[in-house]
Amino acid sequence: MIITDTESADIDTPTGLMRTYLFRPVAEGRYPGLVLFSEIFQVTGPIRRIAAMLASHGFVVAAPEIYHELEPAGTVLAYDEAGAERGNRHKTTKTLSSYDGDARAALDCLRSSPHCTGKLGVMGICIGGHLAFRAAMQPDVLATTCFYATDIHKRSLCEGMRDNSLDRIREITGELLMIWGRQDPHIPREGRALIYNALSDAGTHFQWHEFNNAHAFLRDEGPRYDPATAQICYVMALELFTRKLGEGDRRTIA
Repeated sequence: MIITDTESADIDTPTGLMRTYLFRPVAEGRYPGLVLFSEIFQVTGPIRRIAAMLASHGFVVAAPEIYHELEPAGTVLAYDEAGAERGNRHKTTKTLSSYDGDARAALDCLRSSPHCTGKLGVMGICIGGHLAFRAAMQPDVLATTCFYATDIHKRSLCEGMRDNSLDRIREITGELLMIWGRQDPHIPREGRALIYNALSDAGTHFQWHEFNNAHAFLRDEGPRYDPATAQICYVMALELFTRKLGEGDRRTIA
């Protein structure tokens, strides 16, 4: 589908306005909604291209700036050492309540959109995978895809580096798709096993896939990008979202 990718909205949250970028098909009708949580670098070129890809398959996609209260609207951190240091510092400056408030605000933005059916899913990458994991605890989230979600096993998201994501797994009622890289130093085998066992013990409805890739293999910039694996992962994510959220009611012209 042809999409529009030039829209944005400043959404009200408990910690201020959150710049959110919107991607949707141009064809009239209503489509399922997806919140896309970025890496620590915010809404970069690779994140925008992922959002555009999802929208082109018939979804309204909202990509919020995850550090909106810490950076001016429109800030994109560079894929370099300075950008990584800044993004990682912000990661443990925010509170859990602010992360959760942002997720609820983005979901509500989609739900209220005239372009959305009200069926909601979430996807996230790196820290965004962890944020998607937490957003899955919202009762109206029907499907969630997490790419190499960082810090779940270490409980180190947020101010104080003591989050409760593992403790709240039973609040996840939708279906999860968890995707990992076996050579990812940020989530070692022991960490992945801890998460897998917690999901299994909680009776969560989830899929689990591991690939022989390093961290950031989905990002289409840099030496770790693996296009073949990325394509497989996109097919799995789109299958989940289409199956759980439906295809909307796009209007066709006779």
